[in-house]
Amino acid sequence: MSKLVLPNPLQVGQALLDLLREPSTWSHGWTTLSEILLGFGIALVVGVGLGVLLAKLPTLENLLNPFIVATQVTPKTPLVPLLIVWFGFGVSSKVVIAAIFGFFPVFRNTLLGIKSVPGSFKDVMSVFKANRWQRFFLMEMRYAAPYIFAGTEVGVVMAVIGAIVGEFLAGDHGWGYLTVAMLNNFQIPQLFAVIILLTALGFAMHIVVAVLRRFMVRWHESAAIGSAE
Repeated sequence: MSKLVLPNPLQVGQALLDLLREPSTWSHGWTTLSEILLGFGIALVVGVGLGVLLAKLPTLENLLNPFIVATQVTPKTPLVPLLIVWFGFGVSSKVVIAAIFGFFPVFRNTLLGIKSVPGSFKDVMSVFKANRWQRFFLMEMRYAAPYIFAGTEVGVVMAVIGAIVGEFLAGDHGWGYLTVAMLNNFQIPQLFAVIILLTALGFAMHIVVAVLRRFMVRWHESAAIGSAE
């Protein structure tokens, strides 16, 4: 196969070094990172909040569940052009797309975690005459924390994908846009180099959440299993 189509590792390595020396590369990277952090921050707050709310209000959950399921199973990528039309071609649309991609793993795991609190735990809290807030923070949220972090690990990676897809289709800045620019200019080694940067970014986001999980829920067996691995 031609080197123009499939460059060798030395060419890709050199292209990666050249990109890392360019200040514009870091500017593009900061744009992508900002979109991911803002989008996933929204997904985390709304996902946890709505998950807790519906776990506490089963009637509301039953009422909204058909709409939630329909929204979840709808392919997200075809909706991206519509979101860009609604929110514009700037950073806002990328943040919204990242938030939508990252929302459902957080929401579903929060809902499952809160609803999975054993009845025996509730009985113990009643014996100690714990009030509503003590039950919520000391029992329910503590028990649900491993579930929430499991959803967060998946959700943050989905938020990365969402932001990059948005930049693919309607970006003028960011590493996703840079990928399209390299492809249009047929700079294949540079294209591979940007893909490496995007992969590293996804790994970094996942590792940050995994480290937080081990620190925040170190008492749970999932943290011990992750540490052993």
